[in-house]
Amino acid sequence: MPDVNLGLYFLSEFVGTGLLILLGCGVVANVALAKTKGNGGGFLLVNWGWGLAVFVGVLGSAYSGAILNPAVGIGLAIAGKISATQFLIATAAELLGAIVGAVLCWLAYRSHFDAEPDAAAKLGVFSTGPAIRTPFGNFITEVIGTFVLVFAVFAFADYGDIQVGVPGGLGPLTALPVALVVVSIGASLGGPTGYAINPARDLGPRIAHAILPIKGKGGSDWGYAWVPVVGPLVGGAIAALLAPLVLGLAAAA
Repeated sequence: MPDVNLGLYFLSEFVGTGLLILLGCGVVANVALAKTKGNGGGFLLVNWGWGLAVFVGVLGSAYSGAILNPAVGIGLAIAGKISATQFLIATAAELLGAIVGAVLCWLAYRSHFDAEPDAAAKLGVFSTGPAIRTPFGNFITEVIGTFVLVFAVFAFADYGDIQVGVPGGLGPLTALPVALVVVSIGASLGGPTGYAINPARDLGPRIAHAILPIKGKGGSDWGYAWVPVVGPLVGGAIAALLAPLVLGLAAAA
């Protein structure tokens, strides 16, 4: 592994994840909250908004290799692509960046949060929730969706390795396919749970929802919060174990 400036590494993941969450939660706010110009825009708009949010987040975090997701991070750590220290630093940066991104989203839409009477719609801007509440089934959905994401990240690496400390290591050409994978997961597998597929994406904004002075916000549904945290971590770990085998066999064929 190359020498890494851990301060810049932290900052890269913090900024990239902050941008990801600002824009990702922002598209949900635009669709879900009262009196916005995008109100009622539909789930496909949310899918594309999150995909493009990933694109911007990747561009903003080139130094660290644009991990942006502890589920991706645990996969890279299992595969030996990053150290345990890098994984922990990235995860901390991602969680803090997600909190800050969610707070900025709230500031941008504050008047619309005040005008929205539905507490569930407000929480839905910050965190995911199931369409049908079956925690184990919801957990499996998150495992499957995250497996697809992390497997795709490993597959993309075959076309150009992620290089920590090399700006543009995940530059525009690679950022777009990752963004399109996120759109695909949302459109195909997002219906049951809202596709967190990223522990920081759900936990960070849920913490922001809990601490922000949002008018009529209701509870933060902590009883469900383990699903979008544990499910993606398990999915990322499984992908890291299987992807090298599958992709290695494909390369040898």
